[in-house]
Amino acid sequence: MAVYTEVSDEEVEAFAHAYGLGEVTGLKGIAEGVENSNYLLVTAEGQYILTLYEKRVNPKDLPFFIGVMDHLAGRGVPCPVPLKRPDGEALGRLAGRPAAIITFLKGLWPRKIRPEHCAELGAALARMHLAGLDFPMTRPNDLGREGWRPLLDKSADGAEGVMPDLAAALYRELDFLEANWPSGLPRGLIHADLFPDNVFFQHDRLTGLIDFYFACTDDFAYDLAVCLNAWCFESDHSFNVTKARLLLRNYTAERAVSRHELAALPILARGAALRFLLTRLYDWIHTPEGAFVRKKDPLEYWKKLRFHQGVSGPGAYGLEA
Repeated sequence: MAVYTEVSDEEVEAFAHAYGLGEVTGLKGIAEGVENSNYLLVTAEGQYILTLYEKRVNPKDLPFFIGVMDHLAGRGVPCPVPLKRPDGEALGRLAGRPAAIITFLKGLWPRKIRPEHCAELGAALARMHLAGLDFPMTRPNDLGREGWRPLLDKSADGAEGVMPDLAAALYRELDFLEANWPSGLPRGLIHADLFPDNVFFQHDRLTGLIDFYFACTDDFAYDLAVCLNAWCFESDHSFNVTKARLLLRNYTAERAVSRHELAALPILARGAALRFLLTRLYDWIHTPEGAFVRKKDPLEYWKKLRFHQGVSGPGAYGLEA
């Protein structure tokens, strides 16, 4: 469930009118997503997405997120475009929350990931990285390497209830990553959360990238590592090297990748797996029963992490450094 804040018809009509959208003819809550309240907004002008930003999102980051979408869309990346009022502002307030209206993208996210999807994703991710090179704003990755130890500290006591000796194993992994994390990699604007439900397709052609609310400034290869974890494992947790090879080859066909970046992929993939394991573990332990946030199994990413721990080079992902 991803509607945490209910809105009245009168509030929505007034909000939409400020953006010049005319009469509101429909409003429906959208179940996908866990961070914000999302609605499909139908007006006389067409269909849009109405987003109310909830407490998990720092209001100070909203201009960055809005700016990211505006910038990328202006450079041909298929992503939502924030609407602006006559005063030039995209952000407003609705039902006591910061809110925005963005354009509606056609397509569906793939429930069953095929190699063709991974090929499309690789090319689109590279084009997004290139399009963001001249984006003037920066934002640190709040869930990057520096944030993992504090996150683990908050979850360590409850980790034993998820799996015996899990906390000790995660501290060992964290020690290793902190000692071996690569430096000097090309960096810029990354999505940082490009899971299948954030990518739309029509007839196996990629039509949109959405949900830029974890976007930040970090290593481009780390974004690739996130995608390897999110797109290239099967339901039995086995790694599909064909999907990985297509993702990486299509990425490198669009953006030149150095040997240093390719050699760093195993470490970055371990880090990306740990990042999502830790956020899932935190939610698993700290989210009260009956809360709106749907808890996800952290051990899915423990199994992915174990795979990456056994990787010695990029050849395991379908490419040679």
